[in-house]
Amino acid sequence: MPVRQFRWIYYIACMAKLINLKPFKEFIQSESLGGVILIVCVIISLIIANSPAAGTFEKWLGTEVGFHSESVYLRYPILLWINDGLMAVFFLLVGLEIKRELVEGELSSFKKAALPIFAALGGVLAPAAIYFLLNKGTHTAAGWGIPMATDIAFAIAIITMLGSKVPSSLKIFLAALAIVDDLMAILVIAIFYSSDLHYNYLLYAAGIFAALLVMNRAGVKNLAAYLVPGALIWYFIHHSGVHATIAGVLTAFAIPTTPDAQESPLERLEHLLVKPVNFAIMPVFALANTNITFEAEMLEGLTTSLGLGIILGLVIGKPLGITLLSWLTVKLGISSMPSRAGWAHIIGVGMLGGIGFTMSVFIALLSFPGEHLILSEAKFSILTGSVLSGILGYAALYAVSRRAAR
Repeated sequence: MPVRQFRWIYYIACMAKLINLKPFKEFIQSESLGGVILIVCVIISLIIANSPAAGTFEKWLGTEVGFHSESVYLRYPILLWINDGLMAVFFLLVGLEIKRELVEGELSSFKKAALPIFAALGGVLAPAAIYFLLNKGTHTAAGWGIPMATDIAFAIAIITMLGSKVPSSLKIFLAALAIVDDLMAILVIAIFYSSDLHYNYLLYAAGIFAALLVMNRAGVKNLAAYLVPGALIWYFIHHSGVHATIAGVLTAFAIPTTPDAQESPLERLEHLLVKPVNFAIMPVFALANTNITFEAEMLEGLTTSLGLGIILGLVIGKPLGITLLSWLTVKLGISSMPSRAGWAHIIGVGMLGGIGFTMSVFIALLSFPGEHLILSEAKFSILTGSVLSGILGYAALYAVSRRAAR
């Protein structure tokens, strides 16, 4: 090897000694990095969608992969595998965190568990009411469900970026609220936006879920005994016409855990999933779903009843409904506040609840099938309202943490 190459190795070794890599390693290992990667993927996706590569990327997302036979059909576009498949794993992780908190943490009392349920109810009713009032009697009235949903992936990513600046109980509160919110959104889709539900598949999924609960009670601790049937639950729910990601939550709730310090199957699986979800699944989800091509008509759509209904529903309706119903139930003694959290924190979380995005886009597709212009306006309004909600929520929670630190 030439002497010059040895010299470069020597210089690199000296620099490694001089540079303190500990802060960088801590950053790499922190959950905040997952949020940063997510935001970068959002930006990259928007750039691709508005570049000459947009058509190629869209075609790739629509490429069908998988297999099928006379009895089993598992061949779908890549985008569906991401939104229904990978995100089911994300919901599995969130479900594990929620169950652990129900057993031994922030949601272990009735009052604390009740708060995200009522908050989610307020966060569903207020945006829908605002949209309906602005669009009543118009062609776009059918989209009243669009601003109801909270995009759990993006909302949790943003609150995670705040790290220790907010109480850990707030992340649990937001996750529980978003899951209940999604369950309500799925119920709304099933009742008002679905015309082809297959109840036999839902019965199959319910039967397998009941079997998992029996195994839990019988003391079965093998993770494979829960995950393999969980995949079957996903298959049947997907074919039922209901959003398949709910299978992740159901599977998580069936996996056993304990209130003591001994590591349970639930906690073991939770530790295994954290990094793949934060550093792979959520960024891929963002890359695929922020794929919105900007059109001139979109800007005009922001000031229509459709655009205003969506934006005001997300930016004002969500925090208003979440905060108001939370305050009411706490004052009535029905629920209690998360640990170390004040009302400013709840307002900030309510703002993050206004990040509708994927589920909102999904409901928009169901509300206005085949109407390209209205869909484009709806998507841009959802993106605008979600970005505003994310910025306002982050800023509000950051400001609260700065005041608390003084």
